[in-house]
Amino acid sequence: MILVSKFMVPKGFTGITLFPFVFVKYAQLKLDRVFVNHERIHLRQQVELLILPFFLWYGLEFFVRYARYKNWYLAYRNISFEREAYHNEAHLDFLKKRPFWNFLKYLCKP
Repeated sequence: MILVSKFMVPKGFTGITLFPFVFVKYAQLKLDRVFVNHERIHLRQQVELLILPFFLWYGLEFFVRYARYKNWYLAYRNISFEREAYHNEAHLDFLKKRPFWNFLKYLCKP
């Protein structure tokens, strides 16, 4: 379910996925198929990891990446979950054929 809320979306972002919801800053983003697909990929990742472990892994990986890159944006973009979502967001049929735990192949890539 996609909900519009400027208060739930962190500064600098246009959307955030917190299973089972996708929060967007602006209503027109609900019509952006690539954006929605990106967030749907995150929903699948969260379900695969049973939600809470997803957020623990996401946070831990962010801190590891931040220690490596010393740059907040680079750390965020290099989280395996984000790599998978950004790499496949334009492939609108991606979730139909996506292998289980597919994000793992993005974990160790440079």
